[in-house]
Amino acid sequence: MARSWRGLLARGEWGQWRPGLSRPARAPLRAGSSSRGPGAAGEGAPLLYSREHYALRASLRKGPGLVEAGAQEAWWDQGLTDCTFLCESTKDFVDCKAQIIDKEINPFVDKWEEEGQFPAHKVFKTLGQAGFLGVNKPTEYGGMGLDFSYSIAVAEELGNIHCGGVPMAIGVQTDMATPALTRFGSDELKRQFLVPTIAGEVVACLGVSEPGAGSDVASIKTTAVRKGDDYVINGSKMWITSGCQADWMCLLANSSEGPPHQNKSLICLPMNLPGVSIAKKIDKMGMRSSDTAQIFFEDVRVPSKYLVGEEGMGFTYQMLQFQEERLWAVANILAPMENVIQETIDYTRQRKIYNQPVLHNQIVHFRLAELATEVELVRSLLYQAVALYIRGNDVTKFASMAKLKAGRLARELSDNCLQFWGGMGFTNDVLVSRLYRDSRLLSIGAGADEVMLSIICKYMETLPQKK
Repeated sequence: MARSWRGLLARGEWGQWRPGLSRPARAPLRAGSSSRGPGAAGEGAPLLYSREHYALRASLRKGPGLVEAGAQEAWWDQGLTDCTFLCESTKDFVDCKAQIIDKEINPFVDKWEEEGQFPAHKVFKTLGQAGFLGVNKPTEYGGMGLDFSYSIAVAEELGNIHCGGVPMAIGVQTDMATPALTRFGSDELKRQFLVPTIAGEVVACLGVSEPGAGSDVASIKTTAVRKGDDYVINGSKMWITSGCQADWMCLLANSSEGPPHQNKSLICLPMNLPGVSIAKKIDKMGMRSSDTAQIFFEDVRVPSKYLVGEEGMGFTYQMLQFQEERLWAVANILAPMENVIQETIDYTRQRKIYNQPVLHNQIVHFRLAELATEVELVRSLLYQAVALYIRGNDVTKFASMAKLKAGRLARELSDNCLQFWGGMGFTNDVLVSRLYRDSRLLSIGAGADEVMLSIICKYMETLPQKK
């Protein structure tokens, strides 16, 4: 990413970034106000994003040829209402680092889906050089220093990748394996692990789930026993995204014999250490382009200085990481749902049955209208949660609600749209069938629907107390 863009954004000097404005530029909008045009969520909607958020999103897509003043119509689809700020000071940013999705990723997705893996190091290097792996990370470690709402904006745009596996792996790199390290890690630890992760020089993974402990994080069995200046790791991890390619893992392990919520620690574990073995690459029904591994640890010695924060605080740190992970996942599913609705409209408009387009059947166009409405409701809940989160509020309940609803809607939407495609929807040649497979994970990963319901009930004080 052009240094001028990164520096101006990090310092909040919007006036320099958008020359030509006669008044000081506004700070990014909060919920309840909008500078957004008739974009994804409709005209005049009180949403979270400002024009700066949309410029960031647009830079991941098609940029060249649209940056000249007066090209406003071309930017409406990106949700921008004022294109005058896209002038020479940002032309290098848009021209040089745009089209990552459309040129560097989407043309190869079908191949990666067939191979069951994408080249994470290559893709992450491209994203890292453009600055997209550290949007909300501190500038002193190579990030852009923006708040979490900008990470959510990027997550939404990454939803335009034509599969779920690649954006999921990117999300692990940016908002699942690194939040606790960013908040609680020592400066030395962040310079060793966070800096190269933001730069895209290494691939990170998150080690929480185990064969006998998925959503029930407190039940993990992997141990980290302190011996001298090292932790000795024994156990295994399951369902590890990017596990076959990762250079380091943010590992959650039991570091003492205390209560299950107070005996866990997060540790940065290099994957090339003796005793780390990748048991197998898991064959999944969806998310095919993302490699997922089962990993074993046998007497793996990790320097104790690789501990993230305080010993025994790992469970708490991981619960905090889960909030960003869940919000990121909700943001990332919005564009795929919108895209499938639009593709279904296009297909059913030209596909005829009984001498009329399928779309002309009331049950079809009414159902698509209902689904589009549901997507916008999820978006509004997400933006509300993010707006509260960046102000320092506990959004555990709202994040759980958003993930619950998004997971269920993705399943319902992909199933309904696939039905309207008929036999064509049952092939691998269309995106709706890929969404049908990929989106199923949203109701399982990062806490199953049933866990989300339990969390919501806890906050509503309706969950029965354990005796």
